[in-house]
Amino acid sequence: MGLLTFSLNVTLDGCVDHRVGIADEETHAFFTALMDQSGAMLWGRVTYELMERYWPAVARGDEDAPPAVREWARKLEAKPKFVVSSTRRTFPWTNSHHLAGDLATEVQRLKDATPNGVLVGSGTLACALDAMDLIDEYQFLVHPRLAGHGPTLYEKGLPTRRQLALVNATPLCCGAVVMHYHRA
Repeated sequence: MGLLTFSLNVTLDGCVDHRVGIADEETHAFFTALMDQSGAMLWGRVTYELMERYWPAVARGDEDAPPAVREWARKLEAKPKFVVSSTRRTFPWTNSHHLAGDLATEVQRLKDATPNGVLVGSGTLACALDAMDLIDEYQFLVHPRLAGHGPTLYEKGLPTRRQLALVNATPLCCGAVVMHYHRA
């Protein structure tokens, strides 16, 4: 059984708006390495739609991109992508699959079938999975910024507190820090 890893960009004040983080070659290289280690991606519909509008064009070379960004796009193109949605049924992006049915059962089944683990990068979905006690580890890229707005991480709360154990903290040249935690 693989681990379910929640990974996201977050500012010091908890903002998870994808437009406020530092998107440089080093941060893309971090997420590419993390994706390489996992067997599949898991997203909610909103994140999937945000990603499908841009990344396939980068992978095809239709959009200009630095080498690290293009590498991320190409690897993302090949990676199995599972999408949770109650409103959309078809997902035409390469290697995309709809995850339907009982969320806890289907995600546990996906974890069981993916020995290299599943990487979830949708904040709202991850919070729902965390409330179901399904998240095994967290890898947040904490950016040295105060956004001053939301959305924020866990803004709707959790049913219980989570005690985490630090695996490591890795500073990047841009000032961001990779914070890797396991459930304690």
